[in-house]
Amino acid sequence: MTQRHTKPEILHTEVVAKSRLFQIEQVHLKFSNGVERQYERMKGGSRGAVMIVPIHQGNLLLASEYAAGTDNYELGFPKGLIDPGETAIEAANRELQEEIGFGSYQLTYLKELSLAPGYFSSKMHIFVAEKLYPSRLEGDEPEPIDVIPWPLSDWQSLLDNVDFSESRSVSALFLTQQYLSSSTHSLSSEVDNVK
Repeated sequence: MTQRHTKPEILHTEVVAKSRLFQIEQVHLKFSNGVERQYERMKGGSRGAVMIVPIHQGNLLLASEYAAGTDNYELGFPKGLIDPGETAIEAANRELQEEIGFGSYQLTYLKELSLAPGYFSSKMHIFVAEKLYPSRLEGDEPEPIDVIPWPLSDWQSLLDNVDFSESRSVSALFLTQQYLSSSTHSLSSEVDNVK
C-alpha cells in the first residue's frame, strides 16, 4: 500500500474561463511540504454520467456517433449525463432507450471511472445491461445513432478496430469481461441464449 500524503491546502480559486458546458478554474495550492503551485482544472456539471455495455443475443451493442473532439465517427458504448433527480441506474436505462432503442431488465453496476483526474472532475458510472427489450425514447442526438452488433465471443478483435479508441469504452469492455468471467455468466450461456 502506498503512503497517503496530506491533501494540499487550497489557498485561492478563480474562474478564468467559462462555456456552456465547462468552467476552468485556476487553483492556488500549498502542499504539506510548503511548496506552492497553481493548477488549472475543468469543472463540468456535478451530476455525473453513465456508460452502458449492452449485451443482446450474444452480441455487444455498440453505438457509432460523431465526436466533435476527434472530428470522427467513434464506436463505443451508449453513454450520457445523469439528469437532475435521476439515479445513475435510471439514467443508464434511459440512455439505452434513447441511443440504441432498448431498455434493460437487468442493469449491473461495475465501477465508477474518472476521466483525466489531474485536471477534470468528471465521474462516469459503468453498467452492464442484460435482458434487453425493445423500447425507444426521444434523445437529444442531432442524428440517429447507428447501432453496431459485435459478437461477444469476438470481443478481443474490437480492440483492433481503429474507431473503438475511447478509453472509457475500452475500460468498460475489460470490466465487462471481468464481470462475465467472475459471475455465474459464461460466454457459452450467452451464445446458447441466441439459439
